[in-house]
Amino acid sequence: MTHLAPGMPAPDFTLPDQDGSSVSLADLRGQKVIVYFYPEALTVACKQQACDFRDALPDLGEQGYAVVGISKDPVEKLARARDKDGITFPLLSDESLEVHRAWGTFGEKNSYGRIVEGVRRSTFVLDEEGVITHAFYNTKAKGHLDMLDKRLAFRG
Repeated sequence: MTHLAPGMPAPDFTLPDQDGSSVSLADLRGQKVIVYFYPEALTVACKQQACDFRDALPDLGEQGYAVVGISKDPVEKLARARDKDGITFPLLSDESLEVHRAWGTFGEKNSYGRIVEGVRRSTFVLDEEGVITHAFYNTKAKGHLDMLDKRLAFRG
């Protein structure tokens, strides 16, 4: 399984967002980007993580960060999640799991003591050139933004 690490260039992608518009990682060059992968929209933990990012967006933006969330959900489900939770950043659909596999966020994981294949909740921080500065695999939704803030110091 692919395992990305700081210093590596982030694998490029072009995926549809919650409106069906294409979003490319290359289009975000020139700003720092937080790319996070999550298992499924409209679930409690994934909603909490998305809402935490939504609420932190002003502080993140002040520090020059854009946020992009990626899941295997279809575009229609992402649109429902955006509307229901007021998400103000792109939620991207990777139904083929091609981008998940390139970033090492889909594969075997431990789920309540069972080894299963699925999405590994993960977050990556990229610099303005698209190089990974931080890679966090198998993260928890709860407390995730606090951990990121400790590492990136984006809150005043």
